[in-house]
Amino acid sequence: MSLATLFLFVMMSAAIIAIPGPTVLLALQNGSRHGLKAAVWGMAGAVWADALLVTAVACGLGLLLAASEGLFQALKWIGSAYLVWLGWQMLRSPPTTLPAVGEGEEANVRSVSIFTRSFLVAISNPKALLFMSAFLPQFVDSTQPQLPQYACLLLVLCVLNVSTMMFYAVCGARLLRRLRPAHLQRFNRGSGGLLMTMGVLLAAYRRAPAQ
Repeated sequence: MSLATLFLFVMMSAAIIAIPGPTVLLALQNGSRHGLKAAVWGMAGAVWADALLVTAVACGLGLLLAASEGLFQALKWIGSAYLVWLGWQMLRSPPTTLPAVGEGEEANVRSVSIFTRSFLVAISNPKALLFMSAFLPQFVDSTQPQLPQYACLLLVLCVLNVSTMMFYAVCGARLLRRLRPAHLQRFNRGSGGLLMTMGVLLAAYRRAPAQ
């Protein structure tokens, strides 16, 4: 992979990642509900999912998903239902404040929950795997060892994703400190509504017929 190819990949990926998706919205919501430290666990979950997705593409599993309508539909409906469920939970959630000192066990449980939530949102979206299956190989030189190239692409994706999610999480953490409880509740409802909308849009997604 040449430097010019890598630079093009960085520019195109940055433009795509800048468009907020479910994991970015979760980073914003986690920052606003639990603070920046807890939101980092959500970022870790999303990055771990990215690593598995890139590995799946490198192993050719994306082609299997593209060829199997049944598998695609199953993943699509699971991902859609999970987004709608998360959105509903946000709609019903009360405004929260940062945890007090001494709530370590509760914070640990919440961190695991935040990690799992972001991981499942990222890994259960079949559109992400299909997109990566079509996008990533365009930047891989088939005449050179592919594993180091996919590792390089994964590193770039992780850095860009974490940077974007960190920005939104910081914005959310500032909201937590500045907004009144009533305003935070409206924000929770707005975030929940957006996640539910994304779930509905995923359910309505139809692949172009194979040529």
